[in-house]
Amino acid sequence: MPERKKFAPPAIQEFAPKLAEVTDTVLFGDIWERPGLSPRDRSLVTVTALASLYRNDQLGFHLAKALENGVTEDELIEAITHLAFYAGWPNAMTAMTQLKEIVDTTDQPG
Repeated sequence: MPERKKFAPPAIQEFAPKLAEVTDTVLFGDIWERPGLSPRDRSLVTVTALASLYRNDQLGFHLAKALENGVTEDELIEAITHLAFYAGWPNAMTAMTQLKEIVDTTDQPG
């Protein structure tokens, strides 16, 4: 059986192996794979929740994952702009800054 992809950061895998295990098997192996929402929609929900709650440590990963899952740059910009009025201006500005950094990094010739 092929080994399941690991999502928990290596430092957490070593330091807190059970948390890493449930992150990989329950969160990403079960919840993210449920058929009720597409990965694209799950990404959009996750990004908006993390931005709203100012959970910036995980936001960058999930912004990049949202782009991988088919959420467009324009959709993320619009969602974050919309959140400014519901979740607070600083949250939206921080999320937008992270998104811009990700987009700028991925747009670089490589």
